[in-house]
Amino acid sequence: MQYREFGNTGIKLSALGFGAMRLPKDDDEAVRIMQRSFEAGVNYLDTALVYGDSENKCGKALKGWREKIYLSTKNPGGADNSPDAWWGRLNQSLEKLDTDYIDFYQVVHGLTWDFYTRVLVGEGLMKTIQRAKDEGVIKHICFSTHDSPENIIKLLDTGEFEGLTLQYNLLDRKNEDVIAYAHEKGLGVIVMGPVGGGRLGAPSEQIRKMIPTEVKSSAEVALRFVLSNQNVTCAISGMSTMEQMEENTAVAYRDEALSLDEKQAIADALAENKRLAELYCTGCNYCMPCPNEVNIPENFKIMNMHRLYGLTDHAKHQYMNFGNQWFPEGKNASECIECGQCEPKCPQNIKIITQLKEVARTFGE
Repeated sequence: MQYREFGNTGIKLSALGFGAMRLPKDDDEAVRIMQRSFEAGVNYLDTALVYGDSENKCGKALKGWREKIYLSTKNPGGADNSPDAWWGRLNQSLEKLDTDYIDFYQVVHGLTWDFYTRVLVGEGLMKTIQRAKDEGVIKHICFSTHDSPENIIKLLDTGEFEGLTLQYNLLDRKNEDVIAYAHEKGLGVIVMGPVGGGRLGAPSEQIRKMIPTEVKSSAEVALRFVLSNQNVTCAISGMSTMEQMEENTAVAYRDEALSLDEKQAIADALAENKRLAELYCTGCNYCMPCPNEVNIPENFKIMNMHRLYGLTDHAKHQYMNFGNQWFPEGKNASECIECGQCEPKCPQNIKIITQLKEVARTFGE
């Protein structure tokens, strides 16, 4: 197993961490998979209070392993963010995990700059968080986030945190500069979603062929891509089967995730896909808003997931769930009324109506 320094803490974490959001329902099987990963060298376990019964299962898996495993969980925040309510949620996690301390506590699950300024600073919650560390209940103050790269940088510059957990994968590289900046400032960087929440694990010849050498799966390509970034401390993957765990562990055992030639091949493939995608739509949003609320750029982005990356099932799932929570806002391409207001605004002179019809035909059945 490869190990990497977590910022300036002096702690070395396994390159692969166990993400416990997608554990199997059966407690014994969940424990068996986690403990097998510990035996293979994984020493970072990530869960959250809101992940169903995940903390209970993790608590069982840690029996006999607690002093060898670095544990991360998250305080979800809520309607009540008073010091007592925050501490109450921390105590819930401690009870479920059957432990008296958390190694890396994400003091807010999904921290934003607005929440930091309004609640952690404005309402003084940061003092409570520091007290928890001073008392040894949490060892390291960290946060997870889905905020914009610009706002994450501002959070890093506060000097309050020792590490962060953020999204980064083959198809979502917007946080690449943030990761480099965090590493430069001496913070540990944990990557969630290295396989895109599972979507990059779907069979895809287009993704597999990004590496010119033989690979077992598109998930392997995705994980190797993330681990090839030396500014990343640890990539947490949600593993629900022994097979997934063993495949991911094998990747983390490699001396180097990608050779120079393999890195160049992926870079070339991504550049070419970007070029092709921009022929279809650059995502400039000049065509918006649509009077009938069709999310034109998002429809074209979904089409590219299918066309360029072979992630057809994921693309269709996104398309069929437009407007639902956690899915793209607005409406899908089938709602286009061909009013024509969008096309004169497009700097690429894209035939938007024609392409929306193609999207609707592709995913409509």
